[in-house]
Amino acid sequence: MRDLRKLLWCSIDNDDSRDLDQLTVAEALPGGKTKVMVAVADVSSVVEPESALDTHAAANTTSVYTPPQNFPMLPERLSTDLTSLNQSEDRLAMVAEMTVDAQGHIADSSVYPALVKNQAKLAYSSVGAWLEGRGPLPAAASVVAGMADNLKLQDRMAQILKTQRHEHGALQLEAVEVRAQFEGDTLSGLAAEKHNRAQALIEDFMITANGVIARFLEDHHFPVLRRVVRSPERWQRIVALALEHGEHLPPEPDSKALNEYLIKRRAADPLRFPDLSLSIIKLMGRGEYVASFPGDVTVGHFGLAVNDYTHSTAPNRRYPDLITQRLLKAVLTGRKSPYGSDQLVALAGHCTAKEDDAQKVERLMRKAAAALVLGDMLGREFDGIVTGASPKGTWVRIFDPPAEGRLEQGSQGLDVGDRVRVRLIHTDPERGFIDFARAGHG
Repeated sequence: MRDLRKLLWCSIDNDDSRDLDQLTVAEALPGGKTKVMVAVADVSSVVEPESALDTHAAANTTSVYTPPQNFPMLPERLSTDLTSLNQSEDRLAMVAEMTVDAQGHIADSSVYPALVKNQAKLAYSSVGAWLEGRGPLPAAASVVAGMADNLKLQDRMAQILKTQRHEHGALQLEAVEVRAQFEGDTLSGLAAEKHNRAQALIEDFMITANGVIARFLEDHHFPVLRRVVRSPERWQRIVALALEHGEHLPPEPDSKALNEYLIKRRAADPLRFPDLSLSIIKLMGRGEYVASFPGDVTVGHFGLAVNDYTHSTAPNRRYPDLITQRLLKAVLTGRKSPYGSDQLVALAGHCTAKEDDAQKVERLMRKAAAALVLGDMLGREFDGIVTGASPKGTWVRIFDPPAEGRLEQGSQGLDVGDRVRVRLIHTDPERGFIDFARAGHG
């Protein structure tokens, strides 16, 4: 095991995160190359297969984050302490190391266990503001010699990796995350948070590390629990949306052509680009876990434009990442796969189903919070965009405050991506119901 505790490791996560799964660091190399390293908490060293902890984690499969309470996959004594990569603590980790050239190509990579130490616990909001020139260097970084320069190097490499992925057709989407705001224990409002450079940094590093780990397992003829997003379920609607802006997409799904359209729309209408991004995300369909085995023809991730991709960088929060960590350890210690084929296929389906359940709970709680905020606004009209349209119903997301509800009246002829003006007619916080009528109907 390598001792890497002296490196300038840092964590960057949400301001209130306590379950720290990964650390990052970068190092400039001769010839214009850069070593990028991602350390992932070694949860498998504590959670043994078929133990009580493992049974508990396998039943949950994912942490659930709701306003105002989180429900962790693992007991907090582990996820926020013993297996969390907390600042100034020596921790076991699995490291994905990548040598990246100036064009963003992976020249070399490896995966191995190591001992690491988080030198600075940082947050997206403050690091993003500093990288974008909107705020000072966070205090936790300023007291560590060399951390500022390392963060800049990490940011530069993340941008290079992102550019390389986009050249291969990875989609440039801009999601807006809605967070409930509290004053003490009282819900005070909803805030839409845009992506910043710090979040992009972590996402780009994690995408790259997950690809490296998937290929590592594949190269050693091991099964891989892949994260896939199949070709968009409603590609023809995406084609129709593009045609509204005078753009012609191919009749069959093409991520590169779609990304070129997105780039043009971001430049033409940056204010409403998040709305278009939301429509595309809804039309692409859900992600899922799929077990693949040596010799299989693999399904890729349409949105990321990659074939080799797994979830491996958040084992405190996701059970598939813990499964992948056990597969990695089996390779590194010369053992056979700890999972049989049928078992891995069943786990992939179970994790997908539980993730869907968790997302429903998170959506319900977000809607309950939004229903509380909107409770005093009955009869008001709002501008919005259609986010769902099926025989089960039509859903609209309004812009201010950012909230989603069901369109109970006047949904005829509407489809995902259509702009619409609606009137709030009913809220029920206990059931998470927000109901709209199309302005001028009923």
